[in-house]
Amino acid sequence: MNPLLNIAGEVCKIIFPIHEEVFLGNSESTIAVCTLSSMELLKEISNSDLMGKIAISGRLLSENKGIDELIRNIIKNPNLQTLIVCGKEVSGHKTGHALVSLYKYGIDDDSRIVNSHSPSPFLTVSRKDVEKFQKQITLVDRIGETRLDRII
Repeated sequence: MNPLLNIAGEVCKIIFPIHEEVFLGNSESTIAVCTLSSMELLKEISNSDLMGKIAISGRLLSENKGIDELIRNIIKNPNLQTLIVCGKEVSGHKTGHALVSLYKYGIDDDSRIVNSHSPSPFLTVSRKDVEKFQKQITLVDRIGETRLDRII
């Protein structure tokens, strides 16, 4: 990764702190929901009856560290089989596109997400973890959809 981008990212964390928000639902469910940058949608889901039908709901803001963490969390829970990706795309980072590209094409020898249009789609997880993620889940691409009734 570019050291300048790392420094800029750390400065942004101080100036614009973004609190991680993840909501746990039914631990027996096989479904996870990722709302990308749509905080209102995430809050709406967290306060809905849908939480009784899904295992976890959260957001994804980064095409590298965020996807690394998502992969680690999914493969830690072998019960998860479906990942619904919805909400507004993260402007500039295109995390949804990067996640879909990762699911379809994996990573190259430099750990870069193949076919990603994101500015820094480099992961630290292993190729083995990526392959496990790809085999474990079915990704449902609803990127751009912010209406809960249509996501359901």
